[in-house]
Amino acid sequence: MVKSMNNIQTEFSIKDLENLTGIKAHTIRIWEKRYNLLEPNRTETNIRTYDVESLQKLLNVVFLNKNGFKISKISNIKENEIPVLVREIASRGNQKHHAINALKLSMMNFDQTLFYNTYSNLLEENSFKEIFYDVFLGVLEEIGVLWQTDTISPAHEHFISTLIKQKILVNIEKVQNLEPVKKDKTCVLFLPDHEIHDIGLLFLNYEMVCKGYHCIFLGQSVPIDCLSDIVDKYNSISFVSYFTVKPEISELDDYLETFNSLLLKDSKNKFIILGQRAKQIDQKKLPKSIMVYDSINDLVKDL
Repeated sequence: MVKSMNNIQTEFSIKDLENLTGIKAHTIRIWEKRYNLLEPNRTETNIRTYDVESLQKLLNVVFLNKNGFKISKISNIKENEIPVLVREIASRGNQKHHAINALKLSMMNFDQTLFYNTYSNLLEENSFKEIFYDVFLGVLEEIGVLWQTDTISPAHEHFISTLIKQKILVNIEKVQNLEPVKKDKTCVLFLPDHEIHDIGLLFLNYEMVCKGYHCIFLGQSVPIDCLSDIVDKYNSISFVSYFTVKPEISELDDYLETFNSLLLKDSKNKFIILGQRAKQIDQKKLPKSIMVYDSINDLVKDL
């Protein structure tokens, strides 16, 4: 993985391409040898490296392949005609995969213009909610894999996450002045202490406001004892949180026990939890006031 002076990645290993496109390195090598789809550079020790243009071409090839084009046919298409064909197919309704690829490329090159153009194109035929569920969530899931495989750096993750959060915040602003119609309870959205991954929580805030709930958004890294101030002001609270990397697995049971004791016991309050870390919770041991959901969509259906 090679970066230029301005920190933009300019070269990729074949493993990077595998992680970014979902195509096995073995298959990429076959496509190179049999169909001349890519022309890698080679280091002095004969290791393949690929430039940004190769990544873009491979993403487009994968898109066409997933839309019914055989590799043998793609290999006969003129190189400058491949992006044109991709855009044409995407405009006919196969936008999701194309958009996810475009946003990944935007992330790898820190290209804000590509992000904004991709989002604007999606908005022409999709609502913000559809874009979030069909595209942004797909990008975020892939980011998790790319992070685990060391294909991207924290800078890449922060870049794309910030741009996605901006779009969520803009849409929250459009609806946050709506008068709540469901006044029988208050939704308090927060992340546990030292947890900073707030995209899912922000979107849940948007969904809840759209559905007429009174919401209080507290955001990142909120200690349990700080929530007591809110309990004193409202009779029925639904606490909503996202456990991505915190609390630590070894601390989950103690966290939930403390939360239940301080904020839920002998009250109408509830605690709703989502996120990767939440999957480690033994739900059989939970009191009825604590609920775990597998996804944002599952929770929204129950609202």
